[in-house]
Amino acid sequence: MRVAILNQFYAPDLSPTAHLAASLATHRVARGDEVTVVAGAGDYTGRGPDRGGRTAGRRRGRRGRRDGGPRVLRVWNPGLGRVRVAARLLDYLAFSAGALARVLALPRQDVVVVMTTPPFLVVAAVAHKLLRGRGRPCGVVLWSMDCYPDAAERYGTIRPGGLASRSLRALNRWSYRHLDDVVCLDDAMVDLLRPQYAPAAGDSPRFTVIPNWEPLSLFPPASGAPPAWAGYTADPLLTDRFVVLYQGNLGYGHPYATVLGAAARLEADGDAVGWLFMGGGARWDALGAEARAAGLRHLVRHGYLPKAEITEVLAGAGASLIILDAHALGVMSPSKLHSSLATGRPILYVGPQGSNVDDAIERFGCGVSLREGDVDGLVAAVRRLRDDPGWAADVSARARTAFETAYCDATTLPAFDAIIERRP
Repeated sequence: MRVAILNQFYAPDLSPTAHLAASLATHRVARGDEVTVVAGAGDYTGRGPDRGGRTAGRRRGRRGRRDGGPRVLRVWNPGLGRVRVAARLLDYLAFSAGALARVLALPRQDVVVVMTTPPFLVVAAVAHKLLRGRGRPCGVVLWSMDCYPDAAERYGTIRPGGLASRSLRALNRWSYRHLDDVVCLDDAMVDLLRPQYAPAAGDSPRFTVIPNWEPLSLFPPASGAPPAWAGYTADPLLTDRFVVLYQGNLGYGHPYATVLGAAARLEADGDAVGWLFMGGGARWDALGAEARAAGLRHLVRHGYLPKAEITEVLAGAGASLIILDAHALGVMSPSKLHSSLATGRPILYVGPQGSNVDDAIERFGCGVSLREGDVDGLVAAVRRLRDDPGWAADVSARARTAFETAYCDATTLPAFDAIIERRP
């Protein structure tokens, strides 16, 4: 079977979607498929090729072809990063144009799996289906990581009901008419997309919930605590403290006022708690400025680390922090959940009910789910995890159980297989 996977980022890039795409691609190659990946040559962080971008990406693409792995076709894009909206838009436009040309030049694919970075990349997949699928059908699977124009409307980038919004929704309606399957990350995303774009009658496109995952091989069952990241012991602001870790993108969908309130309360009371934010994003600099203004000495920021080092980072943390804006419900799902569960980190979630994180906590008891503004609840949860080792150990075990039951590749990839191997 010929399978194409389209996404702006691909391993070894640091983007979570890059590694998800690579996981699916290598898995399908192992099942005997001829897999082609169309990805960008830029970098998720915008910091250049030394961070897993253009140079490393091209090397990885050549290795994949030579070693019998997926064929990786890299499309040039500027790699300007994600902090400024204009820079991100230029990246999106450059990649989308190049990806369309690459996809149309491919021989007919049996299935095209297209992700949502950038938004509306699905147009390239549908164009391939319409132009190459004559005589023998080509299936198109939309793997939805976020939802546009809904996200842009909710965060004020475009006006709801305006010309841009109406045009983009019309483009979505056209695309959805040609889709065979839509993979969503949680039920909230299904509830957002299906009423807007699914036909009134018929069973196409089919909607399926498949959560994101981490490879079980990267996070084997612990035979002893892995070594903690050296930064914990090297940084005197974190030494001998209960560390709450936030990893990954800090964007418009991640409000941190509740976290700063809890950090200020704990610091004022003399609690030995440290807060480590590791990543970047649109709100990264603002977080640093507000933390300094509030005098939060034990809130430390650090840039992205290679994925292979995340296990060591998580090993030293007492809890994993996940925050989500109520406006983000249904349009995005935090991917940091899965590595946290894999390492048995208790989850401290501040966000709306009904998200993928809230669902995991409700189903498995792997953390504490709080609403935005509940500073008292967050302070109490941090203190209990620090001071009640029996409860913390139980929550940690439940987190690992959640990973092995629902959020590792061994449980999620078979669900993808069923979709890909089901002919339209």
